[in-house]
Amino acid sequence: MDHAQNANTRGAAGQARVLVIVEGTNDIEFLRRISVTLHADDSSLPNLAEMELQGELVFVPFGGSNLPTWTYRFASLGKPEFFLLDHEVPPETEQRREQAEVINGRPGCRALITRKRSLENYLHPQAIQEVGQIEVAFSDFCPVGTIVAKKLYENGLHDRPWELLARRSQNRQTSRAKRWLNTTVASHMTADLIRQRDSDGEIAAWLTTIGQLAHSD
Repeated sequence: MDHAQNANTRGAAGQARVLVIVEGTNDIEFLRRISVTLHADDSSLPNLAEMELQGELVFVPFGGSNLPTWTYRFASLGKPEFFLLDHEVPPETEQRREQAEVINGRPGCRALITRKRSLENYLHPQAIQEVGQIEVAFSDFCPVGTIVAKKLYENGLHDRPWELLARRSQNRQTSRAKRWLNTTVASHMTADLIRQRDSDGEIAAWLTTIGQLAHSD
């Protein structure tokens, strides 16, 4: 985020009731869409997209790195802050846990780490198949973006095997796949599919916490 973007974000944040700080724009797209679906199924859960439109909530993507520099970035505004951090894999996981502990020590702030590797892991293979006409299988800690990118590539009947593509090309296609997963596929998720992938209600708990922080004063 450059200086101008940071200034604009701070301006919007000053008017909001809660700041939702996530790793990137894909996370924002996921949360917007999933919250709309879950709110329609259970009106007690907040619709983050609507809250954003009303100026009650501001999403802040911090880029997934340099988390310590964001821990107190908006402290002077005195607004509640909700951090959602991907679990990822060690040693990143432990680093995030340590930083989450610091954030949770701040008044009016809450940091949670996903139990699965990333938000793509909460998507259902059935939704991916229905939208993309591809069959995929993955566990809670698989790199879903890469798995889907590879399958989409192979589904295009390319002569060159995925494994022989340059790393840059693989990364570019994985990035496109992640965007597709967090927008098109996330929009296709039903409340039932969400419950199947998130039987513990973890996503609902995130939304509940955000709603509570937004009305904490």
